Amino acid sequence: MLDAAKRLLTPSARSNVPAFMAMDVVAAAAQIEAAGQHVIHMEVGQPAAPAPKSALAAARAALSGPIGYTETLGIPKLRARIARHYEETYRVQISPERVVVTTGSSAGFILAFLSMFEAGDRVAVATPGYPPYRHILSALGCESVLIETTERTRWAITSDMLLAAHAKKPLQGVLIASPANPTGTMMSAQALTQLIEVAEDNGIRVISDEIYHGLDYAMPAETAARISPRAVIINSFSKYFCMTGWRVGWMIVPPELVRPVERLQQNLAISVPTLSQIAAAAAFDGRAEMEEVKHDYQENRRILLEGLPAAGLDSFLPADGAFYLYANVARLTDDGFDFAKRMLEQAGVAATPGDDFDPVRGKHYLRFCYAGSAADMREAVARIGRWVKS
Repeated sequence: MLDAAKRLLTPSARSNVPAFMAMDVVAAAAQIEAAGQHVIHMEVGQPAAPAPKSALAAARAALSGPIGYTETLGIPKLRARIARHYEETYRVQISPERVVVTTGSSAGFILAFLSMFEAGDRVAVATPGYPPYRHILSALGCESVLIETTERTRWAITSDMLLAAHAKKPLQGVLIASPANPTGTMMSAQALTQLIEVAEDNGIRVISDEIYHGLDYAMPAETAARISPRAVIINSFSKYFCMTGWRVGWMIVPPELVRPVERLQQNLAISVPTLSQIAAAAAFDGRAEMEEVKHDYQENRRILLEGLPAAGLDSFLPADGAFYLYANVARLTDDGFDFAKRMLEQAGVAATPGDDFDPVRGKHYLRFCYAGSAADMREAVARIGRWVKS
């Protein structure tokens, strides 16, 4: 009887994915704040700025009417506005019929993986890289093939790396991100084009994570939509438009995948929250406001790049875009997880251990998010400096 009851309560093997460590740090920081200590949050990729005024106004106006289900693929106005965004930003024509509105980029990855791959398929991802790529693939029965990037390749997968992994055992997909999380590094248009062309020539399907587009400092971000109509693009209103909690994003998919993705979304979510879609459609009218926020990120980036070396953190990956600084702390510790834990508890600065992003070399790195205020960035530099030298 007892054994039978235990079996009823045993979690599935597919649920045994690693924790998303950044969110564990958020929880630990909340406990410290509850005890009365002020924590500077640099652990999670969340803008401190609010959503655009145009989005907030549209949401308020919509509250006076009914908030029901929408079309599964998204409200037509939003799909059309996203398609127009590609014409305005990249000079690429996208049919609104290829646009799928999703519950943040997270749902986009689930829909992409389910519609593109079978259980057991092998999908290449870069390390360091965003942890849920690997974790979602694992939960869906796919295999993540980790490709270790280096400074020599500007921390991006190259076509040679991809072909070498493919030669060992065939790949069915590759996931590309530029600007990348956690590194903030970007691929040039030439490098991105070469990688996509080589992948597709070898039957490897491409997913391009473009969630940090718009937050580019070193060079303009290139979209995979310009390079191949077969690539699946995933984006979100969370980062550039400062709408993390609204949980609304989008995909651009080939025509052949529209109906499969629609069927999946019908069953998994019915539709994306209506209020969030209405706000998202209006968010594009707040681009000038968001460009001011981007300017603030650039100032925060400068504060960290100039201030952290004096605190002993003087080795960074190129911060081309997004709002992350991936710092090498090997000179200070052999255990980045413990370093981050002590920095939170003793200095009140929350950062994410590199183990979250790179299971091989991550213990020597921390990721700092600089999407907060300039005052917080200055205070973080001062706190870290005092703590390291104490």
